[in-house]
Amino acid sequence: MARTLFHLNASARTEGSVTRDLSQRLVGRLAGSDTQIISRDIGTSPLPLITESWVGANFTPDEDRSPEQRETLALSDTLIAELEAADTLVLGVPIYNFGVPAAFKAWIDLVARARKTFKYTETGPVGLLEGKKAYLVVASGGTALESGIDFATPYLRHVLGFLGIHDVTVIGADQLMASGPEKVAASEAAIDAIAA
Repeated sequence: MARTLFHLNASARTEGSVTRDLSQRLVGRLAGSDTQIISRDIGTSPLPLITESWVGANFTPDEDRSPEQRETLALSDTLIAELEAADTLVLGVPIYNFGVPAAFKAWIDLVARARKTFKYTETGPVGLLEGKKAYLVVASGGTALESGIDFATPYLRHVLGFLGIHDVTVIGADQLMASGPEKVAASEAAIDAIAA
């Protein structure tokens, strides 16, 4: 059982969201009585986009940052701390227009920080969030997962790997406009099998 579980929802919908329903089902199956759950809803509480002042603060060495720069990075620090604390990640991410929602991209921009969640070495970048398990709960209306027009799932895998999270399981409910009930039922069965 996960000791600390991070649950993120990126869907703009609160009612009828497949990723919300399925990711919550997975959290319920993975969490034990002693599991601490950290929840972050970026679908209904959007994150700010990075700005020039944010970039400047990020590239300033920590010991040289002004109080204003530290305040600029405070939210990013909080989001990173949530990831660092978690053993297991459950990310509910719908596909919008063949890619991830803008809200999820904003989250990535705030948590992918050199010297915090990855570092550059002579042999290339190294992720600093190693030893974590991630579950991607992905849903789409018409895009087939892992197809040539799915730019979300490969991106999700790549970004997580870049941060050091390589143990990734995808639970997909795709092409829901064509066969919604069957795809949702199959995803529910996959979640139950994982928990078993």
